[in-house]
Amino acid sequence: MAELPCVALLAAGTATRFGGGKLDAPCAGKPLGQWALDRVAEAGLPPGLIVTGPEAPRFVASAEGWELIVNPQPARGLGTSVALAAQAAIRRRAPALLVLLADMPLVPAELLRRLASTAPPAAVSHGGRPGVPALFGAELLPRLAALSSDRGAGELLAGLASTTLIPPPGALLDVDTQDDLAEAEAALRAG
Repeated sequence: MAELPCVALLAAGTATRFGGGKLDAPCAGKPLGQWALDRVAEAGLPPGLIVTGPEAPRFVASAEGWELIVNPQPARGLGTSVALAAQAAIRRRAPALLVLLADMPLVPAELLRRLASTAPPAAVSHGGRPGVPALFGAELLPRLAALSSDRGAGELLAGLASTTLIPPPGALLDVDTQDDLAEAEAALRAG
């Protein structure tokens, strides 16, 4: 069996469209961000990295075994969090980095298992383009470590002919607003 990737849970966003505190907002009986932690465990993947802003969401207190990395300037964009995760994965000599967002509670464990067992690079297809969750091989980590804005990882994957695109098993919903949270909660409660 191949080595498991290092998982990076990105949780540094400022949640301005949501009104702040998004990852700690209740969603189907637990904090929104807890869903991603639980899905990683259900997938049989080991705890990895959580990239937070200077003020970490409260849900990370339950993240036993996870390494917390503080992004001092999350407003500079998602790429800065990906870069910090890639730098940590390089230090760990990880064979690959599996990146997911803490505000996507509908990502099933089976999808994370499938990505983790796919040869990198691989990503979930969003309208025919690579998105998150995404898996990057060790050879791509230096390029990820150099990102500095809100774009870059998706463009990197899109530019590689070898990227495997995996269709999502239904809507994965990135929670950005209160309405998105209500939609995610309804989907989670429906099963």
